Amino acid sequence: MATPHKFLTPAAEKWFGKSPEDLSERERRVLMKAEAHAPISHNVNTAFAAESTFGERLADRVAAFGGSWTFIVLFCVVLAGWVGLNLAMARAAFDPYPFIFLNLMLSMVAAIQAPVIMMSQNRQGAKDRADAAHDYEVNLKAEIEIMALHEKMDRMRTVEMEAMLAEAPRLPLLLAQREATGYAAGQLRMRRADGSFFEADVSSTRFTDSSGQASTSLIVRDITQRLAME
Repeated sequence: MATPHKFLTPAAEKWFGKSPEDLSERERRVLMKAEAHAPISHNVNTAFAAESTFGERLADRVAAFGGSWTFIVLFCVVLAGWVGLNLAMARAAFDPYPFIFLNLMLSMVAAIQAPVIMMSQNRQGAKDRADAAHDYEVNLKAEIEIMALHEKMDRMRTVEMEAMLAEAPRLPLLLAQREATGYAAGQLRMRRADGSFFEADVSSTRFTDSSGQASTSLIVRDITQRLAME
């Protein structure tokens, strides 16, 4: 029975240019999903929430409430009520001006709230990294499948063109003309992929693309209806 590494060796060398042993865990997982044609996307929020502890969820709620207008309004109301009540009570105030006890309470709230907010921010940072890692895996799998699709289409096009040109006796002459002049055109009897024949105008050109690579173009026009009308 083949091991996972032996199963992944051709794909790893083809898409990443390295052996399965040199792949990262993420690359190996993406490659296995791509080879199995299985989905790799999932809800990161659900998975992240399932792994969170009670303290982490509590920190998120405290941070969400502390960063809301509700907290700001309630805090302002409490401060105004505290100050107003103590000013109104004058000598009988339980926290007279300069409100030392109020300052102590505010300092305690800030001392507790700051690390709780930092805990929530750290969790958000971890969640963002999980999102980025998941996006990378999804994009990598999509890139591999798109390249595989292009390769498959190129093979199909090659097979189809070979089948079409199999019954063209003038093909060697046209190819020789293209090699000599860079351009060739003529009428050929060609075969479709389904085995039927048709008359076609064929033109082909040799050129150098922007990267300096030698390339060729081939244009095939079915002229069966035009010949029938003549």
